[in-house]
Amino acid sequence: MAEPRYKRVLLKLSGEALEGDGRTIDPDILDAVAREVIAARELGTQVAIVIGGGNLFRGLAGAASGMSRTVADGMGMLATVMNCLAMADTLVRAGCPASVLSAIAVHQVADAFTARDALARLDGGQVVLLAAGTGNPYFTTDTAAALRALEVEADVLLKATKVDGIYDKDPVKHSDAKRFDEITYAEILQRQLKVMDLTAVTLCRDNKLPLLVFDMNTEGNIRRVIAGETVGTRVIEA
Repeated sequence: MAEPRYKRVLLKLSGEALEGDGRTIDPDILDAVAREVIAARELGTQVAIVIGGGNLFRGLAGAASGMSRTVADGMGMLATVMNCLAMADTLVRAGCPASVLSAIAVHQVADAFTARDALARLDGGQVVLLAAGTGNPYFTTDTAAALRALEVEADVLLKATKVDGIYDKDPVKHSDAKRFDEITYAEILQRQLKVMDLTAVTLCRDNKLPLLVFDMNTEGNIRRVIAGETVGTRVIEA
């Protein structure tokens, strides 16, 4: 078997990616994601996962309705814990060892996150779900994904989306949108492309963390990325 391109990856999923068939967390989608993750793991790659909570509760929406931003973001962090628990359970039932580490205290259902513990579990063969964002309000799960990728020394941050890469404008609204095979962080910032929030992009850029944006809905894409095939858009330092 050929060596995988990446030895350790951080996969970022949106909470909305788990929605389907009128359900906020669709078991069929969990099963599909689990198959993709297991296939990647079989290549010999260690996989950590950060999942957003937008399918259950979005902190910004709560704040917009008059809630305290701190309270609303706390609820959003709890939503990510629920998504991670669902994903971990699906993986375990499929025969793949997995566990959840949380940035906020929910010790009845998940252990506390430390980088050392996450690394030990990854080295031990587990898929590690990293829940509750950074543990602080005012930070998105994109920023949490970038931070956690650096903390677990991931070779690349894989951002799964509903489109097949980064475009110069919204491809859903503009038929002439151009997709980039490769782009720099500086170009993303200059063009103000909505790839991730500014904090996440800057964190990746400043720490020379590669980012790859790809379509999660195409079966086998995670395995293709890890095997070194050209998939999606690769973001580089310069």
